[in-house]
Amino acid sequence: MDRDEFIRAMRHVASSVGIVTTNGPSGLRGATVSAFCSVSADPPTILVCLHQESGIARCVAGNGVFNLNVLSQDCEALSEKFAGRRDCAAEDRFCDIEVVENSVPTIPGALVFECELSQHFIAGSHKIMMGRVNAISGNEINPLVYLDGAYRQISLAAN
Repeated sequence: MDRDEFIRAMRHVASSVGIVTTNGPSGLRGATVSAFCSVSADPPTILVCLHQESGIARCVAGNGVFNLNVLSQDCEALSEKFAGRRDCAAEDRFCDIEVVENSVPTIPGALVFECELSQHFIAGSHKIMMGRVNAISGNEINPLVYLDGAYRQISLAAN
């Protein structure tokens, strides 16, 4: 399989955008992700994919906890900030977010899945982090979506 062909095809798969956060003995970290999904309802389990050589992957593995903060459509700037695209402007990605000591940060306005790491393994260039969901907080959101190299907005139809 040609890598470039795979990347071109994946650009046509829409993904919600989230920020994975973690805090604990291995440190405070956060990163924008679009590779995450539900795994099981019994027990409630999700997975997130993180580049295996990234600081966030090391910290999630070491801390044993993470939050998946699914972003609302008005959070493009936060997504960019936690993707590292604005590191020269703000080295501390958490500078405008309240972080309670020894707790995993939540992103304001996001739908938050609070997880305990249950297992992790390497698949290609990434580490798949499986987390048992212990709590969910936040409201229903119109999610921020990434498709074909750009942010997109969708609206949920009224029932």
